[in-house]
Amino acid sequence: MKAHLRKKKLASGKLSLYIEYYKGNRTLPNGKTKYIREYEYLELYLIQHPESANEKKKNKEQLELAEQILAIRKAEIYQGKFKIENNSKGKTSFLSYYDLKKEERYETKGNYDNWDAAQNHLKKYCPEHITFNDIDVDFIKGYKKYLDTVAITKCEKKLSQNTKHTYFNKFKACLRAAFDEGYLKENLVKKVKGFTMAESTREYLTSHELQNLAKTECRFPKLKRAFLFSALTGIRWSDINKLKWKEVRDEGNDHHGNSLYRIVFKQKKTAGAEYLYISKQARDLLGERQKPEDRVFNGLSYSAHMNLQLLKWCMHAGITKHITFHSARHTNAVLLLENGVDIYTVSKRLGHREIRTTQIYAKIIDEKMKQAAEMLPNLNLEKMQ
Repeated sequence: MKAHLRKKKLASGKLSLYIEYYKGNRTLPNGKTKYIREYEYLELYLIQHPESANEKKKNKEQLELAEQILAIRKAEIYQGKFKIENNSKGKTSFLSYYDLKKEERYETKGNYDNWDAAQNHLKKYCPEHITFNDIDVDFIKGYKKYLDTVAITKCEKKLSQNTKHTYFNKFKACLRAAFDEGYLKENLVKKVKGFTMAESTREYLTSHELQNLAKTECRFPKLKRAFLFSALTGIRWSDINKLKWKEVRDEGNDHHGNSLYRIVFKQKKTAGAEYLYISKQARDLLGERQKPEDRVFNGLSYSAHMNLQLLKWCMHAGITKHITFHSARHTNAVLLLENGVDIYTVSKRLGHREIRTTQIYAKIIDEKMKQAAEMLPNLNLEKMQ
């Protein structure tokens, strides 16, 4: 059997990389020769005509990964042919394997960004020469301790509990995959307990606070429009930042004569396709339509300076809460639930994969209901006895 790396052109214009296994041939009853082939699609893709340096770099990385897989497959064929015990997998670089698992999620899993962010810390902890033969329980415990006591963010702050939980889970997922694929002889992650999730505080604006914010002048009008748009739609910063005019649909009127507007886009975080109806007020915040490929909020950037301007804008509106851009998304969820929208619809509008993610907002509403009950005056009921 022979293995070759092949390319297949897709309808999208990209080239799909796959391995073709040639298993010989046989003669059919009619005298014709049938060639026996099998295929393994790698879920790795090349841009057919790369233009930017980033596209060329991405192509190079994808091709290198495909060639690494091909080399592994050829080694497996060779070992099977000569009945050699496979000890080579244990000598595989752990960081290289993690990178391979991360890239598999680029086109399919949707949590590539989390794997990428976790990798930055893993590289600081794990030396490049570490192979699967070097990994033991102490290595796993050491990485957990590193995340808990050493790792810091770009702003030089300790990682939050939920960030540690997320990063360690990616590390464990990689090791589980390595065990399943024969790189580790034992499922070591079962012996180390992970981080527990913390009940995160989700800062949001009340309807009154949002109204005050809308009436307050902001030094950066584009920031104001983007934040209010997020509060009215629940769309994340990452999706607002990349939103293009071709994704904004003005769809005429419904049978009641009301104007219909919709955003059709792919979520950056989950890679899920979204078809989101928005209000006329939300559409008005976008302004006049520009060229299809133009960004709607062109020139908007996420930076410490912009976050500071957001806080100053809130302070001028009399809001003392620590508001971030993501607070607009929290605000949207809370306001929808407060106004009677069912949790399933809210979950779909926010693009949550699991409804339990949305239930966090329902807890906020429940807590506010409890607080409201305590605000009622105490009655003098002695004369009723």
